[in-house]
Amino acid sequence: LASLGMDSGLDVSLRVLLPIVENSISGSAFRPGDVLRARNGKTTEIGNTDAEGRLILSDALVLASEEDPDMIIDMATLTGASRVALGADVPSIFSNDDGLARDLQDLSATVEDPLWQLPLWKPYAKQLKSACADMKNIGAPYGGAITAALYLSEFVGPTNLKVASGDEEEEGDDDSSDKKKDEPKWLHMDVMAYNQASTPGRPEGGEAMGMRAFFELLRQRYG
Repeated sequence: LASLGMDSGLDVSLRVLLPIVENSISGSAFRPGDVLRARNGKTTEIGNTDAEGRLILSDALVLASEEDPDMIIDMATLTGASRVALGADVPSIFSNDDGLARDLQDLSATVEDPLWQLPLWKPYAKQLKSACADMKNIGAPYGGAITAALYLSEFVGPTNLKVASGDEEEEGDDDSSDKKKDEPKWLHMDVMAYNQASTPGRPEGGEAMGMRAFFELLRQRYG
């Protein structure tokens, strides 16, 4: 997607962040019950060590938000729950701007690169409550793609920037009247990125799902 944008000369200032993580067993690996502190200072209780991708993605979202961008797009092979909801061929999308998400979904049909919006259903956020941290990294067994997106939303935008060192903010930091900025538009795609079988133009194996749809959205807005 970044290459498409640069090659087409879109009028954007683009920054690409690659938060990459894998499961690995060692004496220093985190465990259920551990509490980790994110870049913005928010703490997460580890409820499931297999929900590790959102931990490093959250730091990237904070870093992206620090630059006050107009739009943040994140893409991740994040949950099996999205596959259960929509199958392997249709990535789910979430957004803090329903109009933007609808535009992207409509464009995905136009360019035959299907995406489907799922809701950021805030009542599910109570599943992430923790007794010893700001939140947990996993919710109940149902609606896992939604709770994962709700978790990530806690790290998007200037309202989620926070002093990262120490348990208390520095004096004067609670008076942010001169720092208020508009929330960036945020799109999150939960994607399998793999074709399980070959079809015309889509051979079996790794697949850059959603790229044409996202590019068309960017082209229409910034071209």
